[in-house]
Amino acid sequence: MQETRKEVLDALASGPVSGPDLAEELGLSRAAVWKHVEALREVGFEIESDGDGYRLAGVPEFAGPAVEFGLEAPYTVEYHDSIPSTNDRARELATEGRENVVVLADEQTGGRGRLDRAWASPSGGVWLSVLLRPDVPPTETPLFTLAAAVATVRAAREASVDAVIKWPNDVLVAGSERKLAGVLTEMGGEADRVDWLVVGVGVNANVDPATIPGEGATSLRAQAGDVDRRAFTQRLVEEFHSLRTDPEGILPAWRERAATLGRRVRVDTPGGEVTGEAVGVTYPGSLVVETAGGRVEVTAGDCEHLRPAGGDS
Repeated sequence: MQETRKEVLDALASGPVSGPDLAEELGLSRAAVWKHVEALREVGFEIESDGDGYRLAGVPEFAGPAVEFGLEAPYTVEYHDSIPSTNDRARELATEGRENVVVLADEQTGGRGRLDRAWASPSGGVWLSVLLRPDVPPTETPLFTLAAAVATVRAAREASVDAVIKWPNDVLVAGSERKLAGVLTEMGGEADRVDWLVVGVGVNANVDPATIPGEGATSLRAQAGDVDRRAFTQRLVEEFHSLRTDPEGILPAWRERAATLGRRVRVDTPGGEVTGEAVGVTYPGSLVVETAGGRVEVTAGDCEHLRPAGGDS
């Protein structure tokens, strides 16, 4: 949303303001004020006008301008009703030199998870990708995946869903293996520097689990009823931004909500299978597994929580 339009919205949200007063406050002509008001109405903002002036009466339920309005994080939002992949669109924006953009969609038709697996993204979810240009070496990019998982958990908990994290990138309902969300991070750059980073988050928000292929999927709707997707998205993005600007706080926050630590796990890695107890996570996001042959640090792989012998998971 352009900056002047944000200023118009902020002024209207404070109460009724006349066209002449708004024009004077923002240094615009009255005609320009009217054009901005009409543009905001066209994207779904309810703006009433009477003898006292203009007032903001309602905000769109879910769209780019709606999420930007009141967002306490420095990102622009590009919204799509339907798109093949928000990560792919963010990569396109990266080639155009853009940064600090959230690509947001109601539906994805070609969503991807890790290892290029298909990711079902029906209408009603929160499918977003954050395009960044962080000044970090490639070895530190796993921190952004952890930060996105923590941010998703915090937003889910505010929506009354007790969520936890399974290493490296899944968000589950606490006490179960039911999956609420996943994170997919991609990057471009050289061996010693990151040019761009795309952190994709897919959340089964106001969708029915029956519409999601595969076993074990659930949604915020199934756990706690429909959520305010605008507020949920804002909280997720704000929490992610807070964490990415405080790298030292990411691992402690991740450990606090980790379901994997203390569990017996099996991790399929490029070098083979690693089985044992997950005993820790080290900087910048490696899983430490205590195996029969000693401790192993796993930097990447598919992790499965194993049911303890004679017990529950």
